[in-house]
Amino acid sequence: MKDTATSCMVVAALIATVAFAAAFTVPGGNNDETGAPIFFKDRWFTVFVIYDAVAMFSSTASIIMFLSILTSRYAEDDFLFTLPAKLMFGLISLFASIVCMVVTFSATFFVVYQEENKGTLPRLVAALALLPITLYAVLNSRLWISLIRSTCWSSRSMFRPGKHRLFL
Repeated sequence: MKDTATSCMVVAALIATVAFAAAFTVPGGNNDETGAPIFFKDRWFTVFVIYDAVAMFSSTASIIMFLSILTSRYAEDDFLFTLPAKLMFGLISLFASIVCMVVTFSATFFVVYQEENKGTLPRLVAALALLPITLYAVLNSRLWISLIRSTCWSSRSMFRPGKHRLFL
């Protein structure tokens, strides 16, 4: 569990760094006279700002969850509910930050290349943006199901005998 938390915390820290930097280097730059972003009234710019903020906050939440796993006392009782619940919340918030980061990239693409977005290019970018998200969700679906069953919908803990056990 420590290795998983460490690896996920590195990914979350990278996403938080990128989201923080993207907030101050807005697509299109700023107006020299007013200092406001050039694409301030564009709807894709609004999507960019909202999803960049959500990516920043959800990656920060996942960093906090993974840090709390690493600094846990690792008592026997912690393995029954607390640590799996923290891992589940950390993974969910990490997944949300990944999704928001991809949406932020797509919104930036649409803001910058909005004149060329008349044909199949927007559909291609949207399809390519959904590919890694779908791939991640499909490849980790068994882990998600095991975590949810062991912490939420099962009266049994993951270390007591039963059908649904989680091994980390």
